[in-house]
Amino acid sequence: MGFVKSSPASQCADLRTAYHDCFNRWFSERFSKGQCDKEECVAEWEKYRACLAENLKEKHLRNILLEAEESYFPNKGHDGSRSCYNHQ
Repeated sequence: MGFVKSSPASQCADLRTAYHDCFNRWFSERFSKGQCDKEECVAEWEKYRACLAENLKEKHLRNILLEAEESYFPNKGHDGSRSCYNHQ
């Protein structure tokens, strides 16, 4: 057996599972029945997102992802919106 590096995702696997379980429960038990509570699963999402962000930062991947996004979406507005038109 060789050395296995842990990925950012694997370090956050438990938080990912908790978020996905919450989301799937919310979707099947509430949203699909017309109940829309936007605050459902927010805590789970924030914990998972923070874990991913921290691990990406530690591995210097965040800047790479931001640069890739900028090159892929060159017309992205300053407010984060994507525009189909390049207004001049």
